[in-house]
Amino acid sequence: MSKRAVLEVIALDVEDAVAAQAGGADRLELVTDMAADGLTPPAGTFAGIRGAVDIALRVMLRLADGFDAGDVSRVVRAARELREAGAQEFVLGFLDADGGVDLRAVERVVAELDGCRWTFHRAIDHATDRDALRKQLADLPGLDTYLTAGSASGVDAGLPTLLAEAERRGDPGYEQQLLVGGGLTLHHVPTLLTAGIDAFHIGGAARPEGWDHPVSTEAVTKWRRAVNGETSQDRTLPTPR
Repeated sequence: MSKRAVLEVIALDVEDAVAAQAGGADRLELVTDMAADGLTPPAGTFAGIRGAVDIALRVMLRLADGFDAGDVSRVVRAARELREAGAQEFVLGFLDADGGVDLRAVERVVAELDGCRWTFHRAIDHATDRDALRKQLADLPGLDTYLTAGSASGVDAGLPTLLAEAERRGDPGYEQQLLVGGGLTLHHVPTLLTAGIDAFHIGGAARPEGWDHPVSTEAVTKWRRAVNGETSQDRTLPTPR
């Protein structure tokens, strides 16, 4: 039996989490402050969501807008607090001023995670050299996923890159799962599935009424069916992230 594609949904609170799970999400990315494109939520928020749903949770480790790690010791403390609250999966990614991976910062945070699974997020789409970044991170423990649109501009622009990277899966630096998100729409899904991409990430697409409203179970269900290959293309849902 083939393994079904992963559907990950951004959740800000318990209401989002419950609705996303009801709609068929496999995993949640937990963040706060979408005005800054998603920052680390309080440990208490994680604990509340963990008590409300039983699907996988990946928690953002990012304390300010942009991809500069800032005070890495603060990021490490946040990771420690979240782990003490029960978090076991994370999302992170830091770049230096030249657009290369900030390997020192990433390594310090990953050391605190002590083998937990984690996603390198869309910082890869802003890197000056995606291939070099992948190879620098290839041997870090726990890295199993890249969240990417293939381009800083979104999936429309990044589709050729995504398809090319899908073809390289298993090569050194390309063993991790591609989790596609960022301007992703339902009409992209069949092409991505055909290419063997099996993980999809939605934020605004799960909230047809906008970020001031909670996740819609109905919207998530529609995406669940699409990533299962059950529905036709639909260009109508908004997907700001």
